[in-house]
Amino acid sequence: MKESKWKQYITIYGFVFFLASVMIIMVISPKKTISSAERRRLAEKPKLTVKNLMDKSFMDDTEKYLLDHFPFRDELRRVKAYFAYDVLQQKENNDIYVADGHAAKLEYPLNEASVKRLATKMKGLQQQYFPDQTTWYAIVPDKNYFLADKNGFPSIDYERMYVLLGQELGADSASDAPFRFMDIVSGLTIDDYYHTDTHWRQECILDVAYRAASALGISDLLSFSTDSAVFTKNEIQNFYGVYYGQAALPMEPDTIVYLTSEVTDAAQVWSLEENMQSGKNAGTVVLPDEERAIWKTIYQTEKLEDGKSLDKYDIFVGGASSLQIIRSPKAASQKRLILFRDSYTSSLAPLLLEAYKEIVLIDLRYIDSARIGTYVDFTGADILFLYNTSIVNHSEMLK
Repeated sequence: MKESKWKQYITIYGFVFFLASVMIIMVISPKKTISSAERRRLAEKPKLTVKNLMDKSFMDDTEKYLLDHFPFRDELRRVKAYFAYDVLQQKENNDIYVADGHAAKLEYPLNEASVKRLATKMKGLQQQYFPDQTTWYAIVPDKNYFLADKNGFPSIDYERMYVLLGQELGADSASDAPFRFMDIVSGLTIDDYYHTDTHWRQECILDVAYRAASALGISDLLSFSTDSAVFTKNEIQNFYGVYYGQAALPMEPDTIVYLTSEVTDAAQVWSLEENMQSGKNAGTVVLPDEERAIWKTIYQTEKLEDGKSLDKYDIFVGGASSLQIIRSPKAASQKRLILFRDSYTSSLAPLLLEAYKEIVLIDLRYIDSARIGTYVDFTGADILFLYNTSIVNHSEMLK
């Protein structure tokens, strides 16, 4: 009987000691503001007010704060991932799987309603802003395109996606068709993508850039086809992509290589957010041709040090932005390109600056279609919609 009581005492006091230790560690340990592994900002300690106490948001925010700052959180997430893979024999964790040395996120099934919604959005923009201009579109495949089937994972029906989008757009190879399909997939392989991230690697997509340029009729203005000798390679070490933190498994970091030349060095980027006034003149925008407009370099390496960006991939034209205008004073022509884009285009656009004096990047995830005409003149420009398959399958995110 006494031995049984001692076991109970040991269990109770051991549990109390564990809870007390966790609380002490949480109190004395320095609080991080970001999770580099998950590439997100951690929850801040909520302030108690009558309002958040009454609507119960204080408890919800407190729970989020405690979960984000729990001691050894990253290590415990890794243990969970190992348990899921090795003990439970799951093939994925948090919808992330690792195959052929690459981490990828499951994306299925095909959302046909989303494909049709995207086509409607594209047709509406054409009718509103550039009804008489040839409009190109291209789709960037996600990593599942190369990995899923052969490794036993489900994926969307890519062939059906291409066919359905083409049908909805009335796409044709004829010069008078409203939309024309641009094939950039044929030369791509899984090795053209980062191992820990969703994006493609700039040094590996010179052939993609040349394909796009050929379709647009400006390939003769580029001094490269697939050879990167015309560029200087610059490296950023220890790039842990978006899937690294989500998978919670140890993986070797990638290296970002960005390509520079006299053309890219001379080019500059204007972004709507960067030139949006605050304070007294909140809501007004300093337009590109105004003397006080803020222009930045193509590769914004300062983002590695300023603490504002959680993603090293943001060095490419400054990362996500609703609207950006790139001007290239050393371009070989006076041509302009309007590019409806997502983040994949950030590393592609600099490769086309040799041919275009101006490239306008429009991200409909962050700007309403009705506002575009305030800042962009479409007259005489080449028009290209370029989206990755995730955007096509989730087009509800476009405004």
